[in-house]
Amino acid sequence: MTAATTTTPIRQRVAVAGASGRMGRMLIEAILNSGDCVLAAALDLPDSPSLGSDPSAFLGKPSGLQIESDVRSALSKADCLIDFTRPEGTMGHLAVAAELGVKVVIGTTGFSDEQKAQIAAYAEKTAVVLSPNMSVGVNVTFKLLEMAAKALQQGGYDIEIVEAHHKHKVDAPSGTALKMGEVIAEAQGTQLADRAVYERYGHTGERKADSIGFATVRGGDIVGDHTVLFAGTGERIEIAHKSSSRAGYANGSLRAVAYLADKKSGQYDMYDVLKLR
Repeated sequence: MTAATTTTPIRQRVAVAGASGRMGRMLIEAILNSGDCVLAAALDLPDSPSLGSDPSAFLGKPSGLQIESDVRSALSKADCLIDFTRPEGTMGHLAVAAELGVKVVIGTTGFSDEQKAQIAAYAEKTAVVLSPNMSVGVNVTFKLLEMAAKALQQGGYDIEIVEAHHKHKVDAPSGTALKMGEVIAEAQGTQLADRAVYERYGHTGERKADSIGFATVRGGDIVGDHTVLFAGTGERIEIAHKSSSRAGYANGSLRAVAYLADKKSGQYDMYDVLKLR
């Protein structure tokens, strides 16, 4: 009788963009605590004061790596890149990743329609998970909103989306808030572009019955709060998600890395990762 053999899963080599930022550091900590991933490279801007330093020094756990700005050099050492930077930076990283066959998990928000089309084109060459929010809880919230939007469509419920983030966030409404609006509109057989109201000021007239309103709050160190209000006659329903830490985004990102492990190409989102379709 031969002894049974077990196969040890191959740990994914992960590169992190924006390594010295708040989200970058949270990702690095999650990777170092993961049994499925290993930190392979850390990227930052060419003018970053952190270049040359150990990316995990802030944890007191030296990784033996140095933060670098050479995208090609960093990605050549990785199986997957996690990118929560800015649209222009992400597009540059993705171009190199597609050329090298490196998979990419994108949590960056604020892409233009043209950039989204380019991401889809790159996904023909390598596997990409693109989501406006990597949090498992937020994506479950999307599913709840889909269910609510379908059930409440005929009840005359007004829909408002309120989001709050820290004062350093540069895009508004947040990518998550926009995704919530898209989920609701799609569930009701419509397009968000035809229903969205992003600004109210002065004499606006009565609220249009089929509109989806957005309100944005920016201040302090708010990680991310999102509330969707379905306001009917005599009642209102609120579906909310509040983040107290970026850890949820990091943990969801690592689940996305694992999902891409056996993928060669294609564009996916967190619904695919979490099997919510």
